[in-house]
Amino acid sequence: MSENMFVVDDKFIPLYRVLWIGKTPHYCGEEDCVREGYYEVRLEDGESIWARQEERDGLLDALEIWCGGTDEQGGEDWR
Repeated sequence: MSENMFVVDDKFIPLYRVLWIGKTPHYCGEEDCVREGYYEVRLEDGESIWARQEERDGLLDALEIWCGGTDEQGGEDWR
C-alpha cells in the first residue's frame, strides 16, 4: 500500500482527500442510526466516511507523518 493511502471501513483513502476528522464520536439519538459511536471523516467533494476509533487514531497518525511530523518549536499536540 502506498504511504499516501490509508484504509478506513475497508476503503483505500488518499490522505490528500481528508478535510477533517471528528474529535468526538457521532451521537444523534435516533433509534435507527447505524453510525453512533463512529467518527466522521470528511473528504473533499462533500463525501464522508465513518471510522472506528482505532481507524481514526491510525488515520491521525498517518496524516501527521504524511504532513511532516510534529511542530519542531514544541507546539501543542493538535489532537
